[in-house]
Amino acid sequence: MDFELVAIALGDVVWISLAFLFGFVSRAVGLPPLVGFLATGFLLNAQGFEAGDSLEKLSDLGITLLLFTVGLKLNIRTLARPQVWAVAGIHTTAIVCIFSLFIYALAILGTPFLSDLDLKRSLLIAFALSFSSTVFAIKVLEEKGEMASLHGRIAVGILIIQDIVAVVFLAISAGKWPSPWASSIVLIIFLRPAIQRILEVVGHGELLVLFGFTLALGGAEIFEIVGLKGDLGALALGVLISSHPKADELAKTMLEFKNLFLLGFFLSIGMSGHLTIETLVIGTMLAPLVLIKSSLFFGLLTRFKLRARTSLLASLNLSNYSEFGLIVAAIGVANGWITGDWLIIIAIALAVSFVIAAGVNNFAHQIYTDNRPFWRRMQRAE
Repeated sequence: MDFELVAIALGDVVWISLAFLFGFVSRAVGLPPLVGFLATGFLLNAQGFEAGDSLEKLSDLGITLLLFTVGLKLNIRTLARPQVWAVAGIHTTAIVCIFSLFIYALAILGTPFLSDLDLKRSLLIAFALSFSSTVFAIKVLEEKGEMASLHGRIAVGILIIQDIVAVVFLAISAGKWPSPWASSIVLIIFLRPAIQRILEVVGHGELLVLFGFTLALGGAEIFEIVGLKGDLGALALGVLISSHPKADELAKTMLEFKNLFLLGFFLSIGMSGHLTIETLVIGTMLAPLVLIKSSLFFGLLTRFKLRARTSLLASLNLSNYSEFGLIVAAIGVANGWITGDWLIIIAIALAVSFVIAAGVNNFAHQIYTDNRPFWRRMQRAE
């Protein structure tokens, strides 16, 4: 008997079981399961477990599928609204400036654990905190049946713009030059009619799922071959068929697979460093800053002529930190731009922000109704 394989299998059973248990508890108290997955990673790390090859492969696949589903949701008409692209751009710029100055000021004042930060590192951390969670917002909107509402479409549009910004960062951070064949990537456009035709005939069952995996992984592999980051290939293939009538169905079909494989990413984040009192305090201290993000979203959306109710509900959907922020932080750690402790800090801030966001979104409509005169004073006349 191969005892090494038995050990690997038993190790997988441990983290899968714990992930289910903590994810189930998180869901039971109204939080996304990924909060439980992060907690599982922290616990496993404290017990001396290390992320193995299987967990790393799950993590990579989860990120690839995440970008593929982002591409599938890319609706150019929604993104063309100034309430989406302009608000997202202004908000990201303002938050990066505000948060980086706040973090850098704490560093200058000699705050423990922050004193070694310079302005560049502060900017990277603030950039990671500027994103809002696509996973959380879509879950909330789907559970409330508000995906098709105006505030739902505005929130999702802003999230997609943020995701595109994150993807650009991923591409730049790779730091490698593409091969001379990279320009030939544009030829995949000519595959669009064939891909759409296959999409029409595969039906609605397991073949649709397999075709989705084929597109996501195939696009990633093609981009890797020509020296481009593979995740961009998954995004590109998603965009290529985003206008097809079955793109929305494919996105919904792939959503749970994407969430499942992202389990590996969240576990690996929790297992990437030790949870200490210092990281817990700083992460918890950063979490309430999501209220600044929410307030700025509300102010910008009302300035762009949306009603106070629409602006408030969209802002509350975006009142959290993002899994993309963890990806940005992970790249920063891998390149030596920030220390590994900051990955743990941002993971803690993300988890606490979900607690805050879950609370306010459960009472979102009541928050507006109870203070309607106040909110309406904030909206423009036209």
